Amino acid sequence: MTSHPESAVHVTVVHAPACHLCDDAVGALADLGQRWPLVVRVVELESTEGALLVAQHRPAMNPLVLVDGAYFSSGRLPRKKLVKLLTAGAVPSASTSAVSV
Repeated sequence: MTSHPESAVHVTVVHAPACHLCDDAVGALADLGQRWPLVVRVVELESTEGALLVAQHRPAMNPLVLVDGAYFSSGRLPRKKLVKLLTAGAVPSASTSAVSV
């Protein structure tokens, strides 16, 4: 089991089949993970968990991206917004996290 720093930011990407924006988001998060402690988890849209997350957050487009369990974006990942969030250390909190490690 891999250990993650307590300060790691947990990012969940709900990934749809044949979704180039989903693939782009996962790649961008891998790149950002080189600079910040990110724990990225990809959940397939067609899975039970993916369907529940989409029903809960109702994204306009795929992918749905959650940061520490809170809604962050849908559609193209807003990299500058995420970098600003990571730089400031102001990660949103959610009452119930959808991310498990």
